Amino acid sequence: QVQLVESGGGLVQAGDSLRLSCVASGPSFSRYSMAWFRQAPGKEREFVAAISRGGNTTPYAESVKGRFTISRDNDKKSVYLQMNSLKLEDTAVYYCAGKSTISSVIPGQNTYEWNNWGQGTQVTVSS
Repeated sequence: QVQLVESGGGLVQAGDSLRLSCVASGPSFSRYSMAWFRQAPGKEREFVAAISRGGNTTPYAESVKGRFTISRDNDKKSVYLQMNSLKLEDTAVYYCAGKSTISSVIPGQNTYEWNNWGQGTQVTVSS
């Protein structure tokens, strides 16, 4: 198991950019597929993006494709989410998630498929 701590959230205006970070503590981070989810008030937690162990595969939710970029640095045990052209509807608590995987296959977009979670970081986009 890894412990995950997110940072980088804040209050920004529509059109601005923000970079979220997630640092893991624990062994074998490079064996973990990683992902970002988000949860807006009154809504269910939803998938945003994921990245395979080696960083070669990066699926995105349609709503963020072309605006958000997920990346990772296994030496730093970190995963990042670069968010550009932020919209009001991007307002949410953003969660980092991870799961140890045998291969480069990434778990799916359902929350139950990921078993390590951070506490979340708030992102608020204002007009």
